[in-house]
Amino acid sequence: MNRWRFALTGRWLRYLALAVLFAVACAGLAWWQLERRAEKVAEDTRIEQNYDAEPIPLADALTGLTDYRVTEKWQPVAMTGTYETDQQLLVRNRPRSSQPGFEVLTPLRLADGSVFIVDRGWLPVESSALAPDSIPDPPSGQVSVVARLKPGEPTVPAGTTATGVLASIHLPTIATTLDQPTYTGAYGLLVSESPSVTEVPLPNFRPEIDEGPHLSYAFQWVIFAIIGFVGLGFAIRQEYRYRNADDPEEQERAAQRVRRRAAKRSDSDIEDALLEKR
Repeated sequence: MNRWRFALTGRWLRYLALAVLFAVACAGLAWWQLERRAEKVAEDTRIEQNYDAEPIPLADALTGLTDYRVTEKWQPVAMTGTYETDQQLLVRNRPRSSQPGFEVLTPLRLADGSVFIVDRGWLPVESSALAPDSIPDPPSGQVSVVARLKPGEPTVPAGTTATGVLASIHLPTIATTLDQPTYTGAYGLLVSESPSVTEVPLPNFRPEIDEGPHLSYAFQWVIFAIIGFVGLGFAIRQEYRYRNADDPEEQERAAQRVRRRAAKRSDSDIEDALLEKR
Protein backbone atom coordinates (compact mmCIF):
# COMPACT_ATOMS: atom_id res chain seq x y z
CA MET A 1 0.00 0.00 0.00
CA ASN A 2 2.93 2.32 0.65
CA ARG A 3 3.67 2.25 -3.05
CA TRP A 4 0.45 4.18 -3.66
CA ARG A 5 1.23 6.94 -1.15
CA PHE A 6 2.40 9.19 -3.99
CA ALA A 7 -1.29 9.57 -4.92
CA LEU A 8 -1.76 11.52 -1.67
CA THR A 9 0.87 14.11 -2.52
CA GLY A 10 -0.06 17.70 -3.25
CA ARG A 11 0.26 17.32 -7.01
CA TRP A 12 -2.22 14.46 -7.24
CA LEU A 13 -4.57 16.03 -4.70
CA ARG A 14 -4.68 19.11 -6.93
CA TYR A 15 -5.52 16.86 -9.89
CA LEU A 16 -8.27 15.29 -7.79
CA ALA A 17 -9.63 18.74 -6.95
CA LEU A 18 -9.67 19.61 -10.66
CA ALA A 19 -11.52 16.38 -11.43
CA VAL A 20 -14.08 17.18 -8.73
CA LEU A 21 -14.56 20.73 -10.04
CA PHE A 22 -14.95 19.35 -13.57
CA ALA A 23 -17.53 16.84 -12.32
CA VAL A 24 -19.45 19.58 -10.49
CA ALA A 25 -19.49 21.70 -13.66
CA CYS A 26 -20.69 18.71 -15.70
CA ALA A 27 -23.39 17.99 -13.12
CA GLY A 28 -24.57 21.59 -13.31
CA LEU A 29 -24.74 21.45 -17.10
CA ALA A 30 -26.57 18.12 -16.96
CA TRP A 31 -29.11 19.61 -14.54
CA TRP A 32 -29.52 22.64 -16.83
CA GLN A 33 -30.26 20.32 -19.75
CA LEU A 34 -32.83 18.43 -17.66
CA GLU A 35 -34.53 21.72 -16.78
CA ARG A 36 -34.64 22.70 -20.47
CA ARG A 37 -36.16 19.31 -21.25
CA ALA A 38 -38.79 19.78 -18.54
CA GLU A 39 -39.71 23.15 -20.03
CA LYS A 40 -39.99 21.64 -23.52
CA VAL A 41 -42.09 18.72 -22.27
CA ALA A 42 -44.41 21.19 -20.52
CA GLU A 43 -44.68 23.21 -23.75
CA ASP A 44 -45.46 20.05 -25.76
CA THR A 45 -48.16 19.18 -23.23
CA ARG A 46 -49.72 22.64 -23.62
CA ILE A 47 -49.74 22.25 -27.41
CA GLU A 48 -51.42 18.83 -27.19
CA GLN A 49 -54.02 20.03 -24.68
CA ASN A 50 -54.79 23.52 -26.00
CA TYR A 51 -54.01 23.87 -29.69
CA ASP A 52 -57.06 22.01 -31.01
CA ALA A 53 -59.33 22.77 -28.05
CA GLU A 54 -62.72 24.40 -28.48
CA PRO A 55 -62.61 28.20 -28.38
CA ILE A 56 -63.67 29.88 -25.15
CA PRO A 57 -64.69 33.52 -24.69
CA LEU A 58 -61.75 35.88 -24.36
CA ALA A 59 -63.10 37.22 -21.07
CA ASP A 60 -63.08 33.70 -19.61
CA ALA A 61 -59.42 33.20 -20.46
CA LEU A 62 -58.15 36.70 -19.67
CA THR A 63 -60.13 38.31 -16.88
CA GLY A 64 -58.13 41.53 -17.08
CA LEU A 65 -55.93 43.43 -19.51
CA THR A 66 -52.73 42.23 -17.83
CA ASP A 67 -53.89 38.74 -16.85
CA TYR A 68 -52.30 35.66 -18.40
CA ARG A 69 -51.37 32.18 -17.20
CA VAL A 70 -48.82 30.08 -19.02
CA THR A 71 -51.29 27.17 -18.98
CA GLU A 72 -53.46 29.23 -21.38
CA LYS A 73 -50.84 29.33 -24.13
CA TRP A 74 -52.25 28.17 -27.51
CA GLN A 75 -55.80 28.17 -26.09
CA PRO A 76 -58.25 29.35 -28.81
CA VAL A 77 -60.39 32.28 -27.69
CA ALA A 78 -63.41 33.86 -29.36
CA MET A 79 -64.23 37.56 -29.46
CA THR A 80 -66.20 40.08 -31.47
CA GLY A 81 -65.08 43.58 -32.39
CA THR A 82 -63.93 45.92 -35.10
CA TYR A 83 -60.48 45.95 -36.64
CA GLU A 84 -58.69 49.28 -36.38
CA THR A 85 -56.86 49.12 -39.68
CA ASP A 86 -55.41 52.61 -39.33
CA GLN A 87 -53.56 51.43 -36.18
CA GLN A 88 -52.10 48.34 -37.84
CA LEU A 89 -48.48 47.47 -37.01
CA LEU A 90 -45.78 45.30 -38.55
CA VAL A 91 -43.12 43.17 -36.86
CA ARG A 92 -39.91 42.93 -38.85
CA ASN A 93 -37.28 40.16 -39.12
CA ARG A 94 -39.75 37.29 -39.04
CA PRO A 95 -38.34 34.41 -41.09
CA ARG A 96 -40.60 31.74 -42.55
CA SER A 97 -39.02 28.76 -44.29
CA SER A 98 -35.72 30.74 -44.37
CA GLN A 99 -37.41 33.68 -46.13
CA PRO A 100 -37.48 37.06 -44.33
CA GLY A 101 -40.74 38.79 -43.78
CA PHE A 102 -43.16 40.58 -41.46
CA GLU A 103 -45.99 39.67 -39.14
CA VAL A 104 -49.12 41.80 -39.34
CA LEU A 105 -50.60 42.96 -36.03
CA THR A 106 -54.09 44.41 -36.22
CA PRO A 107 -55.79 45.87 -33.11
CA LEU A 108 -59.30 44.58 -32.55
CA ARG A 109 -61.53 46.99 -30.62
CA LEU A 110 -63.97 45.04 -28.47
CA ALA A 111 -67.44 46.07 -27.33
CA ASP A 112 -66.17 47.29 -23.94
CA GLY A 113 -63.68 49.67 -25.63
CA SER A 114 -60.59 47.58 -24.89
CA VAL A 115 -58.21 46.48 -27.63
CA PHE A 116 -56.88 42.98 -28.27
CA ILE A 117 -53.90 42.52 -30.60
CA VAL A 118 -54.45 39.96 -33.35
CA ASP A 119 -51.52 38.58 -35.31
CA ARG A 120 -53.20 38.04 -38.69
CA GLY A 121 -50.23 36.25 -40.27
CA TRP A 122 -47.02 36.64 -42.26
CA LEU A 123 -46.04 38.59 -45.36
CA PRO A 124 -42.76 38.22 -47.28
CA VAL A 125 -40.12 40.86 -47.92
CA GLU A 126 -40.51 41.88 -51.57
CA SER A 127 -39.17 45.04 -53.19
CA SER A 128 -38.40 46.73 -49.87
CA ALA A 129 -37.06 45.41 -46.60
CA LEU A 130 -38.81 48.25 -44.76
CA ALA A 131 -42.40 47.13 -45.38
CA PRO A 132 -44.41 44.69 -47.52
CA ASP A 133 -45.45 45.91 -50.96
CA SER A 134 -49.09 45.56 -49.89
CA ILE A 135 -50.96 44.48 -46.77
CA PRO A 136 -54.28 42.64 -47.24
CA ASP A 137 -57.14 44.52 -45.62
CA PRO A 138 -58.97 42.78 -42.77
CA PRO A 139 -62.77 42.50 -42.82
CA SER A 140 -64.52 45.80 -42.22
CA GLY A 141 -67.25 46.39 -39.69
CA GLN A 142 -68.03 43.98 -36.90
CA VAL A 143 -66.08 40.73 -37.11
CA SER A 144 -66.04 37.53 -35.07
CA VAL A 145 -62.48 36.36 -34.44
CA VAL A 146 -60.97 33.17 -33.08
CA ALA A 147 -57.30 33.39 -32.12
CA ARG A 148 -54.81 31.30 -30.13
CA LEU A 149 -53.29 32.98 -27.09
CA LYS A 150 -49.58 33.68 -26.86
CA PRO A 151 -47.64 35.77 -24.33
CA GLY A 152 -45.97 38.95 -25.46
CA GLU A 153 -42.27 39.07 -26.28
CA PRO A 154 -39.45 40.92 -24.52
CA THR A 155 -38.48 44.32 -25.77
CA VAL A 156 -35.36 44.65 -27.92
CA PRO A 157 -33.26 47.68 -28.87
CA ALA A 158 -34.46 49.83 -31.78
CA GLY A 159 -38.11 49.03 -31.32
CA THR A 160 -40.94 50.94 -33.02
CA THR A 161 -39.91 53.04 -36.00
CA ALA A 162 -41.62 56.10 -37.43
CA THR A 163 -43.40 53.86 -39.94
CA GLY A 164 -45.02 51.69 -37.27
CA VAL A 165 -42.67 48.74 -37.57
CA LEU A 166 -41.80 46.80 -34.42
CA ALA A 167 -38.72 44.79 -33.54
CA SER A 168 -40.72 42.50 -31.23
CA ILE A 169 -44.27 41.94 -30.03
CA HIS A 170 -43.77 43.81 -26.77
CA LEU A 171 -47.36 44.42 -25.74
CA PRO A 172 -46.74 47.29 -23.25
CA THR A 173 -44.93 49.17 -26.03
CA ILE A 174 -47.84 48.52 -28.38
CA ALA A 175 -50.29 49.73 -25.73
CA THR A 176 -48.27 52.95 -25.38
CA THR A 177 -48.21 53.39 -29.16
CA LEU A 178 -51.97 52.89 -29.46
CA ASP A 179 -52.71 55.00 -26.35
CA GLN A 180 -55.79 52.88 -25.67
CA PRO A 181 -56.71 50.28 -23.02
CA THR A 182 -54.96 47.27 -24.54
CA TYR A 183 -54.50 43.66 -23.45
CA THR A 184 -50.84 43.36 -22.44
CA GLY A 185 -50.94 39.89 -20.90
CA ALA A 186 -51.29 38.09 -24.21
CA TYR A 187 -52.09 38.53 -27.89
CA GLY A 188 -53.65 36.10 -30.39
CA LEU A 189 -52.59 34.21 -33.51
CA LEU A 190 -55.47 34.35 -35.95
CA VAL A 191 -57.38 31.09 -36.47
CA SER A 192 -60.47 32.40 -38.24
CA GLU A 193 -62.53 35.53 -38.77
CA SER A 194 -66.10 36.02 -39.91
CA PRO A 195 -66.92 37.56 -42.27
CA SER A 196 -63.81 36.37 -44.09
CA VAL A 197 -61.83 38.06 -46.85
CA THR A 198 -60.26 36.54 -49.93
CA GLU A 199 -56.72 37.78 -49.50
CA VAL A 200 -55.06 37.22 -46.11
CA PRO A 201 -51.50 37.01 -44.79
CA LEU A 202 -50.06 33.50 -44.55
CA PRO A 203 -51.14 31.75 -41.34
CA ASN A 204 -48.66 30.81 -38.63
CA PHE A 205 -47.21 27.31 -38.66
CA ARG A 206 -48.45 24.75 -36.19
CA PRO A 207 -45.77 24.36 -33.49
CA GLU A 208 -43.87 21.08 -33.56
CA ILE A 209 -44.05 18.66 -30.66
CA ASP A 210 -40.46 17.64 -29.97
CA GLU A 211 -38.70 17.54 -26.62
CA GLY A 212 -35.33 17.95 -28.33
CA PRO A 213 -31.96 16.37 -27.49
CA HIS A 214 -31.78 17.70 -23.91
CA LEU A 215 -32.01 14.28 -22.24
CA SER A 216 -29.18 12.82 -24.31
CA TYR A 217 -27.09 15.94 -23.66
CA ALA A 218 -27.66 15.51 -19.92
CA PHE A 219 -26.42 11.90 -20.13
CA GLN A 220 -23.38 13.09 -22.08
CA TRP A 221 -22.42 15.55 -19.34
CA VAL A 222 -22.72 12.78 -16.73
CA ILE A 223 -20.47 10.58 -18.87
CA PHE A 224 -17.95 13.41 -19.22
CA ALA A 225 -17.82 13.71 -15.41
CA ILE A 226 -17.18 9.98 -15.09
CA ILE A 227 -14.50 10.15 -17.78
CA GLY A 228 -12.71 12.81 -15.75
CA PHE A 229 -12.35 10.44 -12.79
CA VAL A 230 -11.49 7.52 -15.06
CA GLY A 231 -8.75 9.61 -16.65
CA LEU A 232 -7.40 10.54 -13.22
CA GLY A 233 -7.35 6.88 -12.19
CA PHE A 234 -5.56 5.92 -15.40
CA ALA A 235 -2.93 8.60 -14.83
CA ILE A 236 -2.34 7.42 -11.25
CA ARG A 237 -1.98 3.84 -12.44
CA GLN A 238 0.56 4.84 -15.09
CA GLU A 239 2.51 6.78 -12.47
CA TYR A 240 2.49 3.71 -10.21
CA ARG A 241 3.85 1.50 -12.98
CA TYR A 242 6.58 4.00 -13.80
CA ARG A 243 7.64 4.34 -10.15
CA ASN A 244 7.71 0.56 -9.63
CA ALA A 245 9.17 -0.53 -12.95
CA ASP A 246 12.09 -2.27 -11.16
CA ASP A 247 9.89 -4.25 -8.80
CA PRO A 248 9.80 -7.99 -9.73
CA GLU A 249 6.07 -8.26 -9.09
CA GLU A 250 5.35 -5.27 -11.30
CA GLN A 251 7.68 -6.62 -13.98
CA GLU A 252 5.74 -9.92 -13.93
CA ARG A 253 2.43 -8.06 -14.28
CA ALA A 254 3.91 -6.07 -17.17
CA ALA A 255 4.98 -9.30 -18.84
CA GLN A 256 1.49 -10.71 -18.39
CA ARG A 257 -0.01 -7.64 -20.04
CA VAL A 258 2.34 -8.06 -22.99
CA ARG A 259 1.34 -11.72 -23.33
CA ARG A 260 -2.39 -10.85 -23.19
CA ARG A 261 -1.99 -8.22 -25.89
CA ALA A 262 -0.08 -10.66 -28.04
CA ALA A 263 -2.78 -13.31 -27.57
CA LYS A 264 -5.41 -10.87 -28.79
CA ARG A 265 -3.57 -10.18 -32.02
CA SER A 266 -5.17 -11.81 -35.02
CA ASP A 267 -3.30 -13.87 -37.61
CA SER A 268 -3.56 -11.01 -40.09
CA ASP A 269 -1.95 -8.62 -37.57
CA ILE A 270 0.96 -11.07 -37.16
CA GLU A 271 1.36 -11.42 -40.91
CA ASP A 272 1.35 -7.64 -41.33
CA ALA A 273 4.05 -7.35 -38.65
CA LEU A 274 6.23 -9.95 -40.39
CA LEU A 275 5.84 -8.18 -43.72
CA GLU A 276 6.86 -4.89 -42.15
CA LYS A 277 10.01 -6.51 -40.71
CA ARG A 278 10.97 -7.75 -44.19
